This record gives sequence, structure tokens and C-alpha cells, in this order.
Amino acid sequence: MKRLACLIILHLFTGYFGYSQNYNNTVPLFTNENKADWYVYIEGAGKNKDSLGVFQLENGMIHASGQKFGYIGTSKSYSNFYLTLEFKWGTMKYPPRLNEKRDAGILYHAVIYNGDKIWPRSLECQIQEGDCGDIWLIDSASVIHADTITPKLNYHRVIKSKDAEKPTGEWNKVEIIVKKGNITYVINGQVVNEAKNSSLGAGRILLQSEGAEIYYRNIRLQEL
Repeated sequence: MKRLACLIILHLFTGYFGYSQNYNNTVPLFTNENKADWYVYIEGAGKNKDSLGVFQLENGMIHASGQKFGYIGTSKSYSNFYLTLEFKWGTMKYPPRLNEKRDAGILYHAVIYNGDKIWPRSLECQIQEGDCGDIWLIDSASVIHADTITPKLNYHRVIKSKDAEKPTGEWNKVEIIVKKGNITYVINGQVVNEAKNSSLGAGRILLQSEGAEIYYRNIRLQEL
């Protein structure tokens, strides 16, 4: 009986803290101190041309206005890693998604083979109202999901297995574990999606602005 109680308690605490307790050597990914390690790309403007201030570092957070499509990305490529961050939706929305769900995402293994663009070949952990934790495969990227190889299309969606997202306006914790082609998405301490045999082995990490105001904080990474 005591063993059962301990297992229940362990499960509850594991769910609450997520996977982060297993990764103790994470480092901040986007800060004022490491600006040389990242850049901004805005559709229609180009690289590091953000006259509207779509991306702002505020009190340790990234504030993405959503006014233009674009991303803040790492200059370095990453292969195997544990990435964690928290996000919260703001109130503003912009065309062409003014009347759509709030949308953003974390692109990784992004391959900039022909210059920055919306959106480069990559895998995505979807951040969208009601769909947080979906896998999007962009520009012919593929994985094996549920023992099936996904088709190589411009965009293909792998729907999450469960909904662990908090209501709009609250902070959500996202954890992405990528190791040797195996992918795990954890939302607020719950595993919501898994895949394997990714066709992409390495690339940059990009945080999207996609028509909705969003805040990102506690963005940390550990290479594995």
C-alpha cells in the first residue's frame, strides 16, 4: 500500500514538473547577453529588419506582437536537445488571421537551404489555441508516427493524442525532447505527441510570430 501511494505521488509530481527534472544543464537560448547567437526574420522585410518591433525582449521574455509573420531564430544548428519554454497569449490579433485561432509555434531542425523564408523546411511543435502539441511537418519533412511514414508534402499535420493546454491567457509549459530521430512533446507535464525516424537531423530553432500576440519566457535548452 505504501509503495502504491509513493508511485501515485511520484506520478503527480512528475506530471506537475514535467521532464525538466531530468535535465539539469539547460542554458538560456534568447537573452540580451547572447544577441550574437540569434537573429530576427520578418516576412517582407528580411533578416534583422524589424522596424515595427515585432519581436521585443521585455523583462526576460520575448514579446511577439504577431503584427507580421516571422521568427526569432538561433544562428546555430542543433541536433539532439531538450528544449523548454513557457508561452502565454496576448490580446491582439492581425490579418490574415484576425478571425482565426491564435497561432504560433516552435520550429526546429529548420534547414535554411535557400535563404530565410516563411516557412523553412523544418519540424514544428504547434502552438495554437486548442491544438497545442500537434506536429507539423514543413516542406517535405517526414517522421514515423503510429508506425506509419508521413507523406512528404508542403505541410502535413500529426494531431496530438490528448489536450493538455491551459485556457487562453494562462501560462503553458512546453517541453520538446529530440534524440536520435525520436521526438517527444510534453505540454504542462503530459506527453501529448511522439514520433520517430525524423527525416531531418539538425537545424536551427525558430519561435514564430504568426498573426497573434504571444509571450515566450524561460526559454532554455540542453544539448544531448
